[in-house]
Amino acid sequence: MRLVEIFLHLEEICADSRRRLRYPCAMPAHYIHLILAIVTETIGTSALQASAQFTRLWPSVIVVVSYAASFYLLALALKVMPVGILYAIWSGLGIVLIAGIGYAVFGQKLDLPAVFGISLILLGIIVIHLFSNTSTH
Repeated sequence: MRLVEIFLHLEEICADSRRRLRYPCAMPAHYIHLILAIVTETIGTSALQASAQFTRLWPSVIVVVSYAASFYLLALALKVMPVGILYAIWSGLGIVLIAGIGYAVFGQKLDLPAVFGISLILLGIIVIHLFSNTSTH
């Protein structure tokens, strides 16, 4: 579980800077947890494609470890953020990133309606972040 140790170390660094410098980190811990959850979910989903339906060992291991880390980090972010907002941001940005990785790495083409739909997902996340009082900043 080396990945989880790295995430916890980042949280300790943030807490230490708050104690020493008497001001909060540039980014709240729940956003750090959310961003890392999105990254680990994206790694896991990319490895899922590379695992060839779980027939290749190491990509399959990466899938399981990445998803476990992602859900752990989501649980940490849930301490502060509402589940609906958290899940909308996590899944929405995951979709956008996976679509980009699918195109760049796996050669999966997107037609205009797919690009438009993904753009609407990204726009929805921006609206939530900028205008919703439900979202914590």
